[in-house]
Amino acid sequence: MGNASSKHRQSRSRTGVVPTVIIPTTTPKRFYGHGIPGVDASKLSGKLIVLEGADGSGRSTQISRLVTWLEGRGHATVQVGLKRSTLVSEELAKAQQGNVLSRTTFSLFYATDFADQLENVIIPALKAGFMVLADRYIYTLMVRDLVRGLDEEWVRNLYSIALVPDAVFYLQVSPEELIQRTFAKSLALDYWESGMDLGLSQDMFDSFVKYQKRVIEQFQRLQSIYGFTIVDGNRPIEVVNRELRRQIDLVLAGKSAMS
Repeated sequence: MGNASSKHRQSRSRTGVVPTVIIPTTTPKRFYGHGIPGVDASKLSGKLIVLEGADGSGRSTQISRLVTWLEGRGHATVQVGLKRSTLVSEELAKAQQGNVLSRTTFSLFYATDFADQLENVIIPALKAGFMVLADRYIYTLMVRDLVRGLDEEWVRNLYSIALVPDAVFYLQVSPEELIQRTFAKSLALDYWESGMDLGLSQDMFDSFVKYQKRVIEQFQRLQSIYGFTIVDGNRPIEVVNRELRRQIDLVLAGKSAMS
């Protein structure tokens, strides 16, 4: 395995500027629990970078910019995210449209979606040395389950197959700002992202604010357990992106992102 010192190389960009490229330092990988049978985590040489946050927090925008930045520096990337499994994504989307999923069924659908991508996309990409960028990971799923009252021990065991990421960034945005961004984009609030299934309020705006406040509280609590980095997502896109690039440079050098 590599150490905290990093190697550098130069690669000419399209603008003719020669950026300094950090060759990723290999760091040990491990699973939170029993993991995927037959997978040797020590053989996974790539990096797993996770961005968490509510809809409207800027996750997708930041991942798009990070992909451009990383690939411009010579790093091959793969992107994953919720509801992208070929196994259950279509069925999950259909079930959500009816707004009739029980809390446990809701959880198990997403857990199956995650497990399929972990085994068939994330682990093969890491084994091949890719930079894997995840548009949400198990933490969003755990928070959703915990807010809905599922047993924490059961939830942790459900996601014990998960690989520990090299870095996790939670883009924290106030509920009020999320409403503004969501309406600017789609002119509507999502049933599930508003927590309407919890009966918090008959008014969707009120329910959204109450639900998102609970989500933020759970993320802050999980941060103390899992040690991921909370990023102020209320700031301008470029400011957030600069911070993420700076943090990822540390990760590429074999160091830990700053919490």
